[in-house]
Amino acid sequence: MNTRETKVQKQGWVPKKERIWVIVAIIIAASIMLWELKGLLQLSLHSRQFEHTFKGFGSNARIALFFVLAYYVLLRVIRLRMLKGQGKVKKWLSTLLRFARRWHTPAAIIAIAFIILHTVAVFMHGFKFDFNNISGLLSLLVLLPVPISGIFRYQRRDRKWHLRSGVAFAILFLIHSFL
Repeated sequence: MNTRETKVQKQGWVPKKERIWVIVAIIIAASIMLWELKGLLQLSLHSRQFEHTFKGFGSNARIALFFVLAYYVLLRVIRLRMLKGQGKVKKWLSTLLRFARRWHTPAAIIAIAFIILHTVAVFMHGFKFDFNNISGLLSLLVLLPVPISGIFRYQRRDRKWHLRSGVAFAILFLIHSFL
């Protein structure tokens, strides 16, 4: 076993420098879920306010997911050949990329909390077999392996499954959100 594998095995599930922000994001996500589930139980299930509430959860999840996906977009843009001689642009993009990388996991955890709230509220309101609900259910099923493979990504054991399942989720999520 070489030194790199030993170092990966000795660290916890999440690297030490990101651990505090992941824990804070988990606490925030759990607080949001508990608070909003309590609020959902107090609303009338078939009122307009309930419908706006679960659509609001979806909108909040969409905003957080666009931030999460921005990391991959910036990573792709910074590798473009068009930017070969553009030092200032690449420096600005690398600053944005570092910011997006640092907040990728905490924003994803909070987005998953909003997605769970959105899903629970839709099932409470009444699930209908239409295109929008089926596409949302499919994107939820594809989302399930993303955080698990993300944990393996930290340990360099995911074999690009985090990226692949994330891209599949992003496509289904965009279909669900905008069609």
